[in-house]
Amino acid sequence: MTKFTKRTVSPFRYDVVGSFLRPAELKEARAQFKEGKINHDQLKAVEDKCIIDLIKKEENVGLKAVTDGEFRRSWWHLDFLWGLQGVEKATAEEGYVFHNEISRAETAKVVGKVSGENHPFIEHFKFTRDHVDSGTQVKQTIPSPAQAFAEFQRPENLKGIQEYYASTEEFVGDLIKAYKQVISDLYAAGCRTLQLDDCTWGALADWHAHPEHIPAYGLNGDALDQSKQTFVDINNAVIDGLPDDLTVNTHICRGNYHSTWSNAGGYDYVADPLFTSENVNAFYLEYDSERAGGFEPLAKVPEDKYVVVGLVTSKSGKLEDKQTILDRLHEAAKYHPLDKLCLSPQCGFASTEEGNILTEEQQWNKIKFIEDIAKEVWG
Repeated sequence: MTKFTKRTVSPFRYDVVGSFLRPAELKEARAQFKEGKINHDQLKAVEDKCIIDLIKKEENVGLKAVTDGEFRRSWWHLDFLWGLQGVEKATAEEGYVFHNEISRAETAKVVGKVSGENHPFIEHFKFTRDHVDSGTQVKQTIPSPAQAFAEFQRPENLKGIQEYYASTEEFVGDLIKAYKQVISDLYAAGCRTLQLDDCTWGALADWHAHPEHIPAYGLNGDALDQSKQTFVDINNAVIDGLPDDLTVNTHICRGNYHSTWSNAGGYDYVADPLFTSENVNAFYLEYDSERAGGFEPLAKVPEDKYVVVGLVTSKSGKLEDKQTILDRLHEAAKYHPLDKLCLSPQCGFASTEEGNILTEEQQWNKIKFIEDIAKEVWG
């Protein structure tokens, strides 16, 4: 029997991306808070209760790195941006465009110099940290710096940057410092597993294949190559100099909203510089549909890095065929060593508070299914 390396830090052989379906109790409390029927402390009490319950369910199903399910957030990315100094919640000109659906129209705008002091996610992390069993790791998920930069490039957001910054370079410098401040505070609170969630690469792959899809992010067909380098440079600028015992992974997505998607296109166009140059420990990669393309680009991932193959979809409650997943894992292993592969859903179960269209029971069955396959493959 092949002997595989025992995983002691994230990613683990069977893993999750981070978000979970919000319980009905939490959804109701958030609705009541928006209507002014309960105050922030009352909402937090419900969040606390639901997160403690979630942590125990994650531990009971065997997950070694758990999250708070992103239960205190409305969005996977915007809540983090709203927590930065000099940034406020704003109404967008249009919601994010998904296949057959458009999201709520919200964004984040710059209203002053951007910095990272006193970010609310620090206290969120501490709460989760204080409620896990000994030996359980807490994974903190945040949007990648490149994702933040892309959000601020929306036309309605550029005005704020231009008002407070003399140049894009000056703004990017402050954004990088802000991220480093938040990560430093997370580290001081005990965080040792950080995941940078990133939809920019899926978007670039799509826009390269379908120029007619390019949104007004200040990008055009001629700018895509430069954008690739800009995105990886911003991410690496934040990663550079972080403590050696802080594991930094990234998750690449093509959109995950109410069981629909935003982008299509394989990793071929973005593999260089994403796989070749981004200084992360592991890549969590969407691979649950033909929209993600083939496994050939995995050959560009350095052999010392891990790939978490997202073969099981979080968009549907129907379980995949087990043999099909096994076959696809071994197909991926033709391009990156099986010992450097792990298995997960392609994305979270609720990247926004709406959640995907499946039940909580189906959500946990998916994770148990992934665990069974991982144990069969890696022991």
